[in-house]
Amino acid sequence: MKLLNGIEKVFKSFLPTPFTIAILITIVTFLLAFSLTDSDLDSGSRGLELVGFWYNGLWKTTLLEFAVQMMLMLVLGHALALTKPVDRFMSFMTRFCNNTATSAFTVTLLTILVSLFNWGLGLIFGAILARKVGEQAAIKNINLNYALIGAAGYSGLMVWHGGISGSAPIKASEPGHVASLMEGILSPDELAHLPESIPMTETVFGSMNLFVMVLLIICIPLFMFWIGKRSKKSDSLPVVKSSTTANEDIESTKVDSSPWFSRTIGLLICAYAVYIAVTAIIKDKEFVQPNFINFTLLGLGLLLHSSVHGFLKAIDQAIRGAAGILIQFPLYFGIMGLMIGSGLLQVFSDFFVDISTEVSFPIYSFISAGVVNVFVPSGGGQWGVQGPIIVQSALELGVSLPKSIMALAYGDQLTNMLQPFWALPLLGITGLKAKSILPYTLLMMLVGAVIYLAALLIF
Repeated sequence: MKLLNGIEKVFKSFLPTPFTIAILITIVTFLLAFSLTDSDLDSGSRGLELVGFWYNGLWKTTLLEFAVQMMLMLVLGHALALTKPVDRFMSFMTRFCNNTATSAFTVTLLTILVSLFNWGLGLIFGAILARKVGEQAAIKNINLNYALIGAAGYSGLMVWHGGISGSAPIKASEPGHVASLMEGILSPDELAHLPESIPMTETVFGSMNLFVMVLLIICIPLFMFWIGKRSKKSDSLPVVKSSTTANEDIESTKVDSSPWFSRTIGLLICAYAVYIAVTAIIKDKEFVQPNFINFTLLGLGLLLHSSVHGFLKAIDQAIRGAAGILIQFPLYFGIMGLMIGSGLLQVFSDFFVDISTEVSFPIYSFISAGVVNVFVPSGGGQWGVQGPIIVQSALELGVSLPKSIMALAYGDQLTNMLQPFWALPLLGITGLKAKSILPYTLLMMLVGAVIYLAALLIF
């Protein structure tokens, strides 16, 4: 494919590192905020004010907490992948991955299915599965396009917001959330006429989204299979390692080396995780959140490693891949603070609302959410800021609220394929570069865009 080869060449020649991309987006955001938003301050004072918004966003406590959660998810998930039981399970899952096409199909399909259940689980699962395919190819001396397999492991971030862990549908389904979101925007009489909640049977499990999910599950893996048939080998395969190759200088005592101590503690943690899950299910509450995932990964890691000493050696090996999250997440938090504090996010959203009609509003909501996600790559944060605009405009234009919410969700998740923010955990685990996987994620994004737009036009 000449087109694909051309795209790969352009990306590899000109695309900078994710850290540089984050800096460039920060500069662009600052310039847009300075030129497009109103202020009574003079130019110098306004510039300092915008820098203040950015600075405050960098160190926002709740967002830094989220960054640590993501680092732990990457490290604990990677350490779990180094255990013998998980290694055997992954080898079983990838036993048919004997060439690029079948590997891309398998990794994409499994990653999408897991991500529809939970975005965090899908993120780490896809990354580990992609690496395992690469390791198996290295062992069997299979000619493989490892970059394409890495992109397949990232495919879940293009479907997650339409799954059962999607931020906007979950929040909208909470009793009283829509009204609380619109307080100070709508009059008391208008608030009284808002629905108490928007159930997930109308959003995630609505006919439009079910149609979309079926198409994604069928079309995206088949498309990656098709690409795999036509792609050439690229990028080095990962070096096969085990936890025994990690730092051997970690001190060990009898307790540290005892398999029973490690397994007992791990079993107790896993037991409490099951208790949390069962209790939440009985009370019909969401429980598969980052803290729960990390807690479960910790328990499984201690349970399945041979000892605390072996677990710590695996952690020592895995933690090297978390550097990208540590240094780059705060930059995006700063961009988010700048977007919100300056009012630039409101400018973006208002522009698309102003040019919308009843028919075009879902399409423009989809596009605007995709644009905003490039600057603010957080589904929950985007719903909190853009949600009120979507709800108010949908009410004024007489557009279905569930459809409008899903339009935002589709746009938010689609441009993850263009934005390397969420790829950082995968890049850390697979050892790939952003410029290696982005040509393929961009092609996935184009296929996804066709599916999402078709659904918004048909339903």
